[in-house]
Amino acid sequence: MKKKVINTSAVHVAGPYSAAIEARDFIFISGQLPIDPSTGEIIKDIKQATKQVLINIQSILKKTDLDLSNIVKTTIFLKDIKDFPVVNEIYAGFFPKDPPARSTIEASVLPRGALIEIEAIAVRE
Repeated sequence: MKKKVINTSAVHVAGPYSAAIEARDFIFISGQLPIDPSTGEIIKDIKQATKQVLINIQSILKKTDLDLSNIVKTTIFLKDIKDFPVVNEIYAGFFPKDPPARSTIEASVLPRGALIEIEAIAVRE
């Protein structure tokens, strides 16, 4: 199986991993943090952080000529599960129709002190 590395300057990769890997018809998107691409800083407001993570995922998908409607599964990691209602509201706005399967997990510590991280799997149709 051949794989293709997908990186974009629109998202910050800070370690030995790729923003995403395309393998056959699947795109596996690494966990995205709420990093403002213009400053490289972590966004600390949960509403804005959630929006930024999803925008970062959109940027990765754009490099593969796909969009959020191609996502079939996401995993959300939250520093505080009490943020779930706010995250859910923002998330629903990005997936208004046929949302992907999803898991949400509380994680006591996320990289760079982030409040949220989301990973995703997309498929070409």
